[in-house]
Amino acid sequence: MATTTQTQFKRDILEGDTNEQVTALLQHNLVNLVDLALLMKQAHWNVFGPNFRSIHLQLDEIIATVRDSSDEVAERIAALGVAADGRSCTVAADSDLTDYPREFVDVKQSIALVADATKTTIDSLRAAIEKLGDLDPVSEDLLIAIAGPMEKHLWMLQAQE
Repeated sequence: MATTTQTQFKRDILEGDTNEQVTALLQHNLVNLVDLALLMKQAHWNVFGPNFRSIHLQLDEIIATVRDSSDEVAERIAALGVAADGRSCTVAADSDLTDYPREFVDVKQSIALVADATKTTIDSLRAAIEKLGDLDPVSEDLLIAIAGPMEKHLWMLQAQE
């Protein structure tokens, strides 16, 4: 993960190695969030079957949360003086998420796949939260604020399985 491209900010928020560690953790979660939004949009477009409309609409609600979250993470990385990297090549290379099928997927399987991807993203957020506590409480709080709504979305997905 490229976290070495720093701007010429005169006033660093975090110093040296701490900044590198924090921005690497944030960058990893940014990649997962960007990929999750794309995966969910793929599911949204290609879901079919009973209860199609409700899951179709629910996915858009989750996507809005995920996109807002990725924006917050990217802006935190930039605030720390590092260029955030949400390019497709970076997401494809670095995401923890399993590829989503290209084909139409029935509602039941779509829910399972999206729930799995959401859980993977939450696991990554929680792992970073654990490490950020001692490094940067502001970034820790940001990821905590993201994890809560993501866990609620996971609950609502799993309630349909």
